[in-house]
Amino acid sequence: MKKLSSKEISLNENEMLLLRGTAGTMAIVKAGPNGQFFLETESEEIVLGLESHDLIVASAFTVDEITEKGLKCVLFMIRELRSPLIVLPKNHPASSRLPIVVSVGKKTVVNCNITPGTHPDQKVLCGSNEFNDMEITGTIEGVHMKNIPQCEIIKVNFDV
Repeated sequence: MKKLSSKEISLNENEMLLLRGTAGTMAIVKAGPNGQFFLETESEEIVLGLESHDLIVASAFTVDEITEKGLKCVLFMIRELRSPLIVLPKNHPASSRLPIVVSVGKKTVVNCNITPGTHPDQKVLCGSNEFNDMEITGTIEGVHMKNIPQCEIIKVNFDV
């Protein structure tokens, strides 16, 4: 699958980027002005401080309209309702049933070789094989992406 070297896309706080592949979907929003997000592990709570141009990135392992609605809802719950990010312990039985996983921060690298929902390092996000090694970085103007696979990239309103 041919990968593009890089791409800059403008993105406002009221917009969401959708990347539709053949086996998975990615969704990206700006972190917004609230700044603090909470990461819950089995043993501790970690406070993540973000700039408004940092990103919340969600990954799903299906491609359809229901998945896109789910991605938008998950991102809305995290950014607008302040829902914490939850990291499951290694070998947790629910990890194989997670339809969507999320990462927050300045930069996210997609890795298809990690177990969904069990990785506390917010720089890494589990994704479908086609998005493996894609890098997504928040910029003041929007999003910088490297190693993008052939996929449809669309911008939609971020509301529910």
